[in-house]
Amino acid sequence: MSDSLRGVWYMALATFLFALMTVFVKLVPAIPALEIIFFRAVISVALCYWGLKRAQVPIFGKNKPMLILRGMAGVLALTLNFYLIHEIPLATASTLTYLAPIATTLIGIWFVQEKVSPLQCLFFAISFSGTLVIQGFDARVSLFHLGIGLMTSVFMGIAYNCVRKLSTTEHPLVIIFYFPFVCLPVTGIWCLLFWVQPQGWDWFYLLMVGITSQVAQYFMTRSYQLAEISTVSIVNYTGIIYAIVLGFILFGESFNLLTYAGMALVLVGVGLNVWWKNSARARIATQ
Repeated sequence: MSDSLRGVWYMALATFLFALMTVFVKLVPAIPALEIIFFRAVISVALCYWGLKRAQVPIFGKNKPMLILRGMAGVLALTLNFYLIHEIPLATASTLTYLAPIATTLIGIWFVQEKVSPLQCLFFAISFSGTLVIQGFDARVSLFHLGIGLMTSVFMGIAYNCVRKLSTTEHPLVIIFYFPFVCLPVTGIWCLLFWVQPQGWDWFYLLMVGITSQVAQYFMTRSYQLAEISTVSIVNYTGIIYAIVLGFILFGESFNLLTYAGMALVLVGVGLNVWWKNSARARIATQ
């Protein structure tokens, strides 16, 4: 099997594992988002610490301010995302986070001096119109939920831009390590003040949140190492299919046709933006 094909399979597995993670989050509706993140962070920091020690890489990295900003943005994004998963259907919550690539590009104008063409702005408008269609035709999604979804994508965009800046100076495990490292003190204090005792199967679901997310991050990283981004990034969008199917089977979630149309608009806008950027890179490489 070629590296490119292996990269595609790794991304498909990572996307499925991330979808499973959202299922486990939804299965503990009584546990606050910050407490779930605390459990995930404990597992992640232990695995990252073991990996960094084994690779003999300094744990705290070089660009500490940027690493801390990446960690803080990741904590805020994940907290809002987990809140949405508890509040609205699984597929809708997943769709709103697909605005993150657009937020990443727009923030990148300032953060990494990325250029945005007028055609990309049209693609962004298509995706945003999709979120308005979802909100307007699904009574379970309020304007507040839409706002939370947009803020989730903004914080994800900040985190991704930090990763782009750090990728040339930091080991990948160091970048991953700073998320649990930053969030453990915050979520730990929250748990001390507002602890909700997990019951029965809750402990298993919380454990699986940490394991599925950590393994998914590993396979996603390996995917990007083995294949070109343009080859594997489109596989990411199969996540919405997983969310729809799992939400229907496990939670009885269904949607009207207009809501499905809104989801499609979001994915079309994001997909066109990815296609445009890949085409631009190809033209530059040819020249």
